[in-house]
Amino acid sequence: MTNDDASAGWDAVADRFAALRSDVGTDIVLHWSRHLPRGGAVLDIGCGTGVPIGACLAAEGFTLFGIDPATRMIAAFRDNVPEATAACEPAETSRFFDRRFDGVVAVGILFLLPEAAQAAVIARVARALCPRGRFLFSAPRERCAWQDSLTGRRSRSLGEAAYGKLLRAAGCEIVGCHRDGGGNDYFDAVALGA
Repeated sequence: MTNDDASAGWDAVADRFAALRSDVGTDIVLHWSRHLPRGGAVLDIGCGTGVPIGACLAAEGFTLFGIDPATRMIAAFRDNVPEATAACEPAETSRFFDRRFDGVVAVGILFLLPEAAQAAVIARVARALCPRGRFLFSAPRERCAWQDSLTGRRSRSLGEAAYGKLLRAAGCEIVGCHRDGGGNDYFDAVALGA
């Protein structure tokens, strides 16, 4: 697998990812979604196969949009969540469908990006949120780095303090931190403004 792989290694491991994916974290996403307007627009960044996150949001009646850089993941997402709008593109360059969202969710994706790309995506997400829109993303609360177990690529969490600073600079604030049954941390941020 080369470093110029547009899917960042995910096309090569799509089948393994789908087989290993569980519903861990779905309860966090569903709780977060209660803060969104009923039927609101939600963007799932790094949507993968759509199971379980996209499928549960669609089942709750949200208008779902998904992006993922892996062609095999997006194909599965389109099969699993046919009512959603999907695009095969990376978060770093996506135009986020040229619209604003009531909520943006990014589970298991942000920490896969280099530090500068994480900062840029956070700023872009903030601009794509409606006023008082919510952004839920997963990353360890502590600053750390590790090798992704599926792709073998470097992953890094900037840590709670750095994420808070980036979000504040983008006009958002962290309103909650949660941990799922698998030990994964989630940051819940809200866009400030009217």
